[in-house]
Amino acid sequence: MTGPDRPLLFLDVDGPLIPFGAPPPGGYPTYHGGYDTGRVPGGNPLVTRADPALGPRLLSLPCEPVWATTWFEDANECLAPWLGLPQLPFVDRPMEEADGEGTEAGVHWKTPALVAWAAGRPFAWVDDEITEADRRWVAAHSPARTLLHRVDPQRGLTEADFDALESWLRAA
Repeated sequence: MTGPDRPLLFLDVDGPLIPFGAPPPGGYPTYHGGYDTGRVPGGNPLVTRADPALGPRLLSLPCEPVWATTWFEDANECLAPWLGLPQLPFVDRPMEEADGEGTEAGVHWKTPALVAWAAGRPFAWVDDEITEADRRWVAAHSPARTLLHRVDPQRGLTEADFDALESWLRAA
């Protein structure tokens, strides 16, 4: 499947790709991603928490990845080179949401923006802040098949998360 028939994969950064929150016992692992320790793309030290093996894994999925993060274009500057990803499009925050208006109670600001960006295409959304309110809103407003997959922010994307994504994508 290519082009407009290919499902979208909306990717959050903090949580799914860069684990955060109270560190697990032993702390967070850090990676060097082929860079010496003094060089981090974009200078953001949190990038070293992202496992560079996630990039090839994401690219192997039969979907079109799109950034859905408050990193916006910084995800391409800092994280994409680290993960070996190409420059990806990103979903911008709607202006009305920047003022805290326009979102139903309990619905993440990204939810309506992702449905609008998808414009009827099937999509999976990987984030650590997805709630039942988001699931209900998407079910009521998206005509397409969707998967809203919540990731544990302390662990980031795991094999089980990739299994869930691959299973959903194969079913498409």
